[in-house]
Amino acid sequence: QVQLVESGGGLVQPGGSLRLSCTASGITSRAFSGSTMGWYRQAPGKQRDLVASMTSRNIITSADPVNGRCTISRDIAKKTVHLQADTLGPEYAGVYYCNIKFFGDIDYWGDGTLVTVSS
Repeated sequence: QVQLVESGGGLVQPGGSLRLSCTASGITSRAFSGSTMGWYRQAPGKQRDLVASMTSRNIITSADPVNGRCTISRDIAKKTVHLQADTLGPEYAGVYYCNIKFFGDIDYWGDGTLVTVSS
């Protein structure tokens, strides 16, 4: 059973930074390297939207509300994907979910980690 565990959420001051991590278990590093990993955000009362994703060929898709503030990366050996976000504004608040997608559109979700942007 594939499991994803997110960490790194919490309270961030406006203009601050955060680094989220998501570690996968129940799969091999080879399977992890062949997957597409993504971070999604769900703001209160809104749908879950893509923030950034990275394919097995390291092709990155970014839906960052403000270009250049979010960076996705991954460590295959540790089966972990990170999201670095800098100079945060209130539009970055929400629950961040990690997603892993395999060939054939089989995917799994983590339980999410809450990010609050407030002074």
